[in-house]
Amino acid sequence: MIDAQGVTTKLDVIDSGKNVASTVNERNGQDLVPDELFERLVDRISREHQVGWEYAARIMDQALAFLGTCAHSTEPLAPSDVVDIGWHTFLLYTREYAGFCERVAGRFIHHEPADTGLVPASRTPREAASRTIIAVRLAGFAVDLPLWTVPADCHQCTQGCTHSSGDTGCHQLVDAATVRP
Repeated sequence: MIDAQGVTTKLDVIDSGKNVASTVNERNGQDLVPDELFERLVDRISREHQVGWEYAARIMDQALAFLGTCAHSTEPLAPSDVVDIGWHTFLLYTREYAGFCERVAGRFIHHEPADTGLVPASRTPREAASRTIIAVRLAGFAVDLPLWTVPADCHQCTQGCTHSSGDTGCHQLVDAATVRP
């Protein structure tokens, strides 16, 4: 279905068997940052998590799409464990991250423990993942479905994104071959 602006609103198109949900005119998260910064972030993920560059690029792309969605969402959203790795990596580059937040959201997108009570933990992980995937798609970004299988214990509130503290497994990568959409 195409809306008045010529943007496809159907959300179930899969891009050439890559398990990337996409529609006409969808953006990539990668487009939100300069190529040089994207490459540095991907290199770091690849090196620190011992994964291939292409897989690391997928992670970073989805983290940026998630943050781009959080920038304008009033609904609590949660990254998957794998996507959260990209967010953690971006946070290490504080100046670039702060500039990104200001440019994309007009404010800093905080990564704060969920145990602060700012966001009620009323959704199941599956509900959080589903709502986040829909929000990312509606925000105009392609969704790489295998990277969204299990959300981290994180939420995005109206004041910015938040994340659980402690060892929640969000720093562990799963083998892409074992991930099912």
